[in-house]
Amino acid sequence: MQAVLDTNIVVSALLWGGTPLKLFELATEGKLSLYTSPTLLAELRDVINRDHLVSRLIQQQKDVEDAIRLYEDLCIPVTPLSTPRVVPNDIDDDQVIACALAAGAQLIVSGDSDLLVLHPWKGIHILNAAEAVKFVVNAKTE
Repeated sequence: MQAVLDTNIVVSALLWGGTPLKLFELATEGKLSLYTSPTLLAELRDVINRDHLVSRLIQQQKDVEDAIRLYEDLCIPVTPLSTPRVVPNDIDDDQVIACALAAGAQLIVSGDSDLLVLHPWKGIHILNAAEAVKFVVNAKTE
């Protein structure tokens, strides 16, 4: 199953673990293929370099670049040819949609209500991390 993780899910997985980290584990186990784009990676780099998040990484004895590289190594990069205007309240979230379309993804995982309210969008499931983990696990056992 192909999926795109919104930046908030990636940051949560890298800094706090929990359910978002289970998505990384599913990818490592080959049960989920993660996709990202240059724009989403740039957003991740920007967000994770915020002072309060860098402090969290330092507390965990991690480095910003190592954290980003860990995520990049889990992902298949795609470059969207266009970015459709879809998300009414946040144009930046259109980048997540564009990545999912370029990847042929069946799943977008986000904690952002502006994306979650679109579920489903053109056959793409848009779920929070807990729902996504259940969705992937159940899809593999059916």
